[in-house]
Amino acid sequence: MFGDLVSKLKLAQEDSKNRMEQILVDGQADNGNVKVVANANKVIKQIYISEELFNLGDKEAIEELTLVAVNKALEKAEAIYNEEMKGMAKDVMPTIPGINF
Repeated sequence: MFGDLVSKLKLAQEDSKNRMEQILVDGQADNGNVKVVANANKVIKQIYISEELFNLGDKEAIEELTLVAVNKALEKAEAIYNEEMKGMAKDVMPTIPGINF
């Protein structure tokens, strides 16, 4: 019984990881002058900095805005990831009275 449950869990986890690779979220700062794209596995896929902002040459501002955008993207990715894990646990785990996922 437990061996079957473990193999089911591993399969569900791999399937979930593959789905998470395809889900993209973004975080923006300074009205979109900095945009970061991440997948739901919390991997940064792209960073965009507008020419306008880049040409200002304010390194500290660019770094700060990039951090803001990265954190926003990762927050969104984390929320999606947590929902996926909750759903996976509900689908794979047996129903046990008093335990809700």
